[in-house]
Amino acid sequence: MRSHDAKAEPPRRFSYHRLDRIIHERARLSILASLLAHPKGLAFGELLQLCDLTDGNLSRHLQVLQAERLVTLNREIGPGRPQTTCRLTSLGRRRLLEYLAALEQVLHDAAAALGAEANPGARPAAARG
Repeated sequence: MRSHDAKAEPPRRFSYHRLDRIIHERARLSILASLLAHPKGLAFGELLQLCDLTDGNLSRHLQVLQAERLVTLNREIGPGRPQTTCRLTSLGRRRLLEYLAALEQVLHDAAAALGAEANPGARPAAARG
């Protein structure tokens, strides 16, 4: 009988546990990718346009990301309307890069499967030596 000890079992090749559920949601991935591309941060309105979200939707997703400490929000009150600037935290950058590495593995596995499907007689790369 096999033990259910997780340490004794090898990692599941196609489990993709590193695909972070917080980041995996389309709107949050859009927000984090936008902020990664703009290290000095983005104004709420700029982020709204880049991600094609409504005010309420963007606000809600930013709350989730802020609770996870992936983004910071800086509200500045000056002449006219207050302005909120959103920035990616170092933790947010690290988790996004880990997520992207996991996503790359998914793409690699899919490409390998498609390659094997297109060339069924080829040996897997690990068997070629």
